[in-house]
Amino acid sequence: MRQALAIVRHDVEIAAALAIIVLLVAAGALGPVLWRGDPLNVDVVNALLPPSLEHPMGTDDVGRDVLARFALGARTSLLVAALVTILGTLIGCAAGVVAGLASGWVDVVLSRTMDAILAFPPLIFAMAVAIGVGPGVLAAVIGVVLTAIPWYFRLLRGEVLRLRELAFIESARALGVSPYGLIIRHILPQTTSTVFVQAAAVFSFSILTLAALGFVGLGIQPPTPEWGAMITEGLQYALTGQWWLGVFPGLGVFLAAVASGMVADRMRDLFDPKSLARL
Repeated sequence: MRQALAIVRHDVEIAAALAIIVLLVAAGALGPVLWRGDPLNVDVVNALLPPSLEHPMGTDDVGRDVLARFALGARTSLLVAALVTILGTLIGCAAGVVAGLASGWVDVVLSRTMDAILAFPPLIFAMAVAIGVGPGVLAAVIGVVLTAIPWYFRLLRGEVLRLRELAFIESARALGVSPYGLIIRHILPQTTSTVFVQAAAVFSFSILTLAALGFVGLGIQPPTPEWGAMITEGLQYALTGQWWLGVFPGLGVFLAAVASGMVADRMRDLFDPKSLARL
């Protein structure tokens, strides 16, 4: 009975998480089209207006509609997080598979490189890259991708080292299957579920890290709306009653990160053969 209730609870939670993600994606995709507020239109006469029917999320310190900026910020944050996830998946998985199959000096060089990256806290490393490259979208993408690659690398390298010793891989080698054929036909299909789980976790991490970079001014630069930068702009008004400037973008970051994290946890339960939650 308890197991059944736990499964129902998990299903309700994952449904809520998916609904939140869909709503945020819809806000990013359709919000700038459906809501006529201009996120870049400066109107100092209507500055710092509280939430109302005309401005559901209020206006900022120069009169820009916060709802319009929130929607465009959702598009920016989610698109960049998706790009980071895709690039990290492709590069990290490729490096992990190559290291696991090649062994020798190739494995040593790649492994030590990933160890060097992992030696730094991810956010600090991403900030260092952003400082070196220069604030902006490119710096944010490069910084977060480089911090995500070692996670995929370690995961895929371990899986390949395990799979390469199994009988069906040895049989394929004995039949003359090329390394490329081994990767495409035998190894990657066995690691798909693992990669999906890791990608969901990296997406959540990317949203938080991008917001953190924007918060300290090293991410996406104004006038492009971005949740982290919007939170920073709202901090100076947090003690004077204009709470909506920082609360709404902060809520967007929180919901996106928590929902994608819940999806990652549920995927891990479903793909783990030892988990009761997958039943």
